Amino acid sequence: MSNSTVDQAPSAPEPGRRPRVVILFGGRSGEHGISVATAGGIMGAIDRGKYDVVPVGITPDGQWVVADDEPARWAIADGKVPQVPAAPGEVVLPLRAGSREVRVVEAGKVPAVLGEVDVVFPVLHGPYGEDGTVQGLLELADVRYVGSGVLASAVGMDKHFMKMVFAGHGLPIGPYAVIKPGEWDTRRDEILDEVAGLGLPLFVKPARAGSSLGVSRVDSPDGLDAAVRAAQEHDPKVIVEAGITGREIECAVLGGRGDARPRASLPGEIEVTAPGHDFYDFEAKYLAEADVVLSCPAELPEHVIKEIQDIAVRTFEAVGAEGLSRVDVFVTPDERVVVNEINTMPGFTPFSMYPRMWDASGLAYPELIDELIQLALERPVGLR
Repeated sequence: MSNSTVDQAPSAPEPGRRPRVVILFGGRSGEHGISVATAGGIMGAIDRGKYDVVPVGITPDGQWVVADDEPARWAIADGKVPQVPAAPGEVVLPLRAGSREVRVVEAGKVPAVLGEVDVVFPVLHGPYGEDGTVQGLLELADVRYVGSGVLASAVGMDKHFMKMVFAGHGLPIGPYAVIKPGEWDTRRDEILDEVAGLGLPLFVKPARAGSSLGVSRVDSPDGLDAAVRAAQEHDPKVIVEAGITGREIECAVLGGRGDARPRASLPGEIEVTAPGHDFYDFEAKYLAEADVVLSCPAELPEHVIKEIQDIAVRTFEAVGAEGLSRVDVFVTPDERVVVNEINTMPGFTPFSMYPRMWDASGLAYPELIDELIQLALERPVGLR
């Protein structure tokens, strides 16, 4: 029986034409600026002799615009993150299968055609981009893209369901509790009883936000209410995790070619060395580089490295991830490896941990970008 989805799949670029890559960045989430900085890094490193690049930015209020193809324009400078500005016209991606034309629509003017898109590189972080929403839009039009599909992106964005999937696949996770929307005000006593069993310290997080936005460390019961309220500013659903004593280790995972299993990098370690940070928070990640030491590869026994790599690949496979992911774990003093979370579209500036770990593993930043685009181009559209 023929599969109409496969039959209508977009063809490869015509001979002599370079694949056209739309770098999609910005977005409506609180991680807008980090997405923009990621895009700048990719623009500066992508092989222009191999790919045509079309930068498309999404403003904080959701307008899709043609963006400047100037990497330096989008860099973090003086502790300030860049932002996509509004523009007169709006970019429209293909809206049906079989069409690959990207257009710019402006009131009173004939729509301008930017050309056919072969692959979208959606370097969007957080809700409205990393969570399966944009992936669903691209799937509707049979447009190939870098990274995980709808379900894996959604699972990777929701720490509650992420942990349920991890547990269902036998992966080691720490104790946690979930506060669903409205529950903190309606069943607080029951939640407090549940949370009391987690011990101290606690980490209170928005369930569906990344980059440590709205995350608090709680060292006494008196601080729990303020921490929950801070998390709810970013997401009405909150997750409370038991603190785990151990080293914070990350591992980069890259999809395998063909039927090969995913590949794991050498692991890296994050150490917050300056006072003023209770943990690896948003400021330490992006705005105060001098406060953090990033070691790659991490100094760990060989057998622990192999276990981290194995667990990272199993975590990637558990959620059905594609293309790339960063898996964050704890290594306890007795060398147990505990999975914290998976990030299906990690920060991707040249200085971010994901590309740094692959660089330490023998795959430089430009080659990593090329590999991700090639994985996307080779991947079939539709159900897979």
